Amino acid sequence: MARRRLSSLYLLVSIFFYVGLVCATPKIAIENPRVRATFSGQTVSGGYMTLINDGSTADRLVSVSASWAGMIQIHQSSTDGGVMRMREMPDGVPVPARSRVELKPRGMHLMIMQLSAPLEAGRSMPLLLQFEKAGTVKASLRVEPAGAMP
Repeated sequence: MARRRLSSLYLLVSIFFYVGLVCATPKIAIENPRVRATFSGQTVSGGYMTLINDGSTADRLVSVSASWAGMIQIHQSSTDGGVMRMREMPDGVPVPARSRVELKPRGMHLMIMQLSAPLEAGRSMPLLLQFEKAGTVKASLRVEPAGAMP
């Protein structure tokens, strides 16, 4: 009888632990992913999107990769004394619980470098975003004409 109760208790604790892990994983969605088209010989572009965390746990975008780019960094643009500056964010982008974080021109954005070919308007480019807790999230960047974004 005691063994049966212990087994039932173990099963119950295991279920609660599993449910806790599953529920604690942030629910990340990507909205309006886009990239600027490039011209022949241009090997750098900017990527933009909104990161949406509908979960109850904060997360962090830690890296981004794509087969068509040799390197993708997360950058922050700022203006200092009238001079625009850009710096890499090596610790990634915090995405608080139940929030939206926008990657946009003249703010946080993806610096996409070492392009294997020009990005042509109208195409769609696959991308992998790596989050600290949510893991890998797939997205597809819509290539917009170079002058189409502010």
